[in-house]
Amino acid sequence: MAQWRSLLTLEPDLKSRVVRLYVRKFPFDIRRCLSLWIEEQDWEAASADGAAAKRLFQTVLLKLDELIRESLYNNHTLKGPDFSLLKDHLMTQFEHFPQDMAVKLSECLQEEKLLLESASVVQVRQPDDAGVDDEASQLENQIREIEEEVKALEKVESIYKSWESGVAQMNGPASAQMQEKCLNQANSIRTKKQEVMSRIVKSVKLASLGVESLVSVELPEWKRKQQMSCIGNPVRIDLERLETRFSRVAQSLLQIVQQLKKLQEQSRPQISPVSNLSEVIQQTNSLLNKLMKNALVVEKQPVMHNQPRRPLVLRTTVLFSVKLRFLVNLPSLLSGCSIQAEFDKDVQEVETIQGFRQFQFTSNNTKVMDIDKQKGGLVAEWDMSIMEIKVKRKRSNVSPIRVTEELHLIKFSTNLQFAGLECRVETSSLPLVVVSTTSQSSSAWASVLWYNLCPPQDTSLSVFVKPPPLSWELLSQALSWQFISAGDQELNDDQLHELKLKIVDNPEELVSWSKFSNQKDGPWIWIDGILGLIEQHVKTLWRENLIMGFVSKNQTRQLLQNKQSGTFLLRFSESNREGAITFSWVEHTNKGVIFHDIAPFTKDELSRKSLADSIKTFRKKNGLDNPLIYLYPATPKDSAFGRYYSNSNEMANNLIVAPYVKKIFVCVGE
Repeated sequence: MAQWRSLLTLEPDLKSRVVRLYVRKFPFDIRRCLSLWIEEQDWEAASADGAAAKRLFQTVLLKLDELIRESLYNNHTLKGPDFSLLKDHLMTQFEHFPQDMAVKLSECLQEEKLLLESASVVQVRQPDDAGVDDEASQLENQIREIEEEVKALEKVESIYKSWESGVAQMNGPASAQMQEKCLNQANSIRTKKQEVMSRIVKSVKLASLGVESLVSVELPEWKRKQQMSCIGNPVRIDLERLETRFSRVAQSLLQIVQQLKKLQEQSRPQISPVSNLSEVIQQTNSLLNKLMKNALVVEKQPVMHNQPRRPLVLRTTVLFSVKLRFLVNLPSLLSGCSIQAEFDKDVQEVETIQGFRQFQFTSNNTKVMDIDKQKGGLVAEWDMSIMEIKVKRKRSNVSPIRVTEELHLIKFSTNLQFAGLECRVETSSLPLVVVSTTSQSSSAWASVLWYNLCPPQDTSLSVFVKPPPLSWELLSQALSWQFISAGDQELNDDQLHELKLKIVDNPEELVSWSKFSNQKDGPWIWIDGILGLIEQHVKTLWRENLIMGFVSKNQTRQLLQNKQSGTFLLRFSESNREGAITFSWVEHTNKGVIFHDIAPFTKDELSRKSLADSIKTFRKKNGLDNPLIYLYPATPKDSAFGRYYSNSNEMANNLIVAPYVKKIFVCVGE
């Protein structure tokens, strides 16, 4: 159990790797539910002992039977895995080969340990903010001391120069005495320069660690966070901290370069040059060059103004905005540099995938970086649009992927010149999808989600030629993020479990792209319709957890079976692919329990009358009273929805200009 608890503390990406360890090997839900018992067994020994493996296999089955009974006893209608299905899977896969189960579990547990060890190493290697600040301050202090020592050397050099010129005007013993003084001074200067050089070498090593941490650890971490933020993860992705670190290290390197140049300028024929001076200059310039080449980032990924929550989906001829930031914020760069944007530059798929569309910018694709008036720093932000380049193709050139599965890139570049250095700086957007009609946007967003959830090794621009499956663990997290974006409220465990029943159909809990994105009957089109319904019409109700949402008719009846008459719940329609919501209620009569389901409310109907008002005014056909009394499980209707009713007295506060009687629309059901 100690190992399992340690796994729970990992970052989301590492948790996903744990889940992937069990794919096609052993049901992860069993590992989770029987974590303590599994960790207490010697699976490695059982993998070599058939009798021991068989005993452990039988014990697993018995424990699953206990979980099945517990689930039935607690009436877990909406929660938890299907233990009966998991038991059937184990019987099919391992009944005749129990040692295989022992081997796979032994391997998985060992991989877990290695993952935990690597995570611990990374955590030790990656300094926290305070540690990084301490290193930066230490570097800056060292450079200030070096500057003082170089200044002192300049004064000594000046004295030496005056002595040297005076030697030529002296004769006899005075000249010999002065020559000896000059020689001693030269030796002292040479020794001091070598000491200063040793300190500079130490500073360069410290700066090298800072550059490596920024470029190889912190910047990739930020980019990964931004990638997840683009698909809805509510994570902070501000660049202020990273910009400060880039700038401090760059400033330190520039100051080191200045001091090295001064040492170089002080070299005189009578004083042997400092050893390895040229090498250190080259190393420092190389570090500065590396830092600058990685300092240009896309702060805001391409996004259309009318779809702010769904970046990376662009529509032809429609304006989108993009923002770049140069993380090295130094006065010497304030003159600005021109950024050039190029669409699909050097993208191999343009040539290799038949039918792959080509695009060009219809607006200015260059921008001069300027000072960010709000946050400071160097930025380039502008609106752009693209259009398709019509290319004559043979009819046989049919693309193996849909247009909503095509992934494109916008590359940004500039030639940077400063402090005597020249370097070409480049960066690119995340892969994006281009559509030509609004109807394609939903499928395009599914492609963006899928791509960004794929493992890094599967994220080429041609990933949808043969798309890899995703684990439910990964996909469910991303789906929950979509509901946060649309309604400020994530999916709970019950809702995720209900979605899982509709999406996952194998014990390994893998979801195929073809099933998920099928435009006719795939779950994504239905889910996306519900997201639109929430955002446009029932956001407040969803945010306040008044909508149960994902629950089938059969489960609705189980939930309402023993509740008071008039208890109702709100659920999303399972048949309407464009997004609709309905309510069901229970009635206890002499004839028994009767369940009622109202026809779903569509987006069009909700645009004319709110769901809260429909609940308030609902009547059965030929009935006088509202049958809706309690929101499941037992909240009085008006307590739940009262503050969302339209103000029936709003006319009383206005000047009446005509003797009209206000109309009241009543929702009537069978």
